[in-house]
Amino acid sequence: MIKFYTTSDGNICQADEPSDGCWISVVAPTPQEVMELIETYGLDSGFVKSSLDEEESSRIEREDNQTLIIIDTPMSSVDDDDTQSFYTQPMGIILTEKYVFTISIAETHILTEAASGRIRNLRPSFRTRFVLQLLLRIAALFLTYLKQIDKISSAAEQQLHDAMKNELLMQLLALEKSLVYFSTSLKANEATIEKIFRGRVIKLYEEDQDLLEDVLIEMKQAIEMASIYTGILSSMMDGFSSVISNNLNVVMWRLTIVTVILEIPNIIFSFYGINTVDLPLPFTWFPITLAVLLMVVVSYLLIKTKKK
Repeated sequence: MIKFYTTSDGNICQADEPSDGCWISVVAPTPQEVMELIETYGLDSGFVKSSLDEEESSRIEREDNQTLIIIDTPMSSVDDDDTQSFYTQPMGIILTEKYVFTISIAETHILTEAASGRIRNLRPSFRTRFVLQLLLRIAALFLTYLKQIDKISSAAEQQLHDAMKNELLMQLLALEKSLVYFSTSLKANEATIEKIFRGRVIKLYEEDQDLLEDVLIEMKQAIEMASIYTGILSSMMDGFSSVISNNLNVVMWRLTIVTVILEIPNIIFSFYGINTVDLPLPFTWFPITLAVLLMVVVSYLLIKTKKK
């Protein structure tokens, strides 16, 4: 799908046709639309294909009069078993002499916010500033999702204190995997932003320096938060593994006590049930009383030993 956006009275609005300085949003394009981007708008075919590659890493590249910026954007999803996970998806930003293109394989939260006007003072005609504002919003969204991960892990930790459920453990594993994705993508994004900061690929204006510094600060903060949360979640998983192992030992100990106690009357009744002479007090009440007495004594000794 190809959509065109321009600025009217300081606000982003959708247009029917492209105009100089407009933003062209491309989401999940068909093969025909890909050919249109290459043939009609003259985009480099390699740039378009890289923007639609799920495995493409963050980078910046310039070819002739076109500049490609591939940036990883954070995404969120919920599985059928209500396990929430986070991942990243590459988005290509292509700057030409007339237009700014954003190309992605699926709709992202960033593009939705930009198209709806929720990003303030977003003007595609100021191409450099437009790109920096998108990068700043992406960094902010990383921070937002990292805070969500922290809240989910904290809630799961409280529930795990009460009950060791497989669903909660799977949620923690999904969060741990999400943090690995975030850490890898954030480091690649940081390298791309630092290349932009040098001003060799994209022309930077003096009024954009502060915005670019904010983008870099936000990205570094997200990297630090991801590293901290990864360490916390890893320690938490190790701790709960020990708790689960200890709980299993407790269960096995209780089963052992039950097995030993139930074996006592079986042994006594076996002696009195065979044809053996000279057994003391060969009456029904005696083996029953003896079995109960021994069960109480053994139970007391086992429990006392366990407490020590």
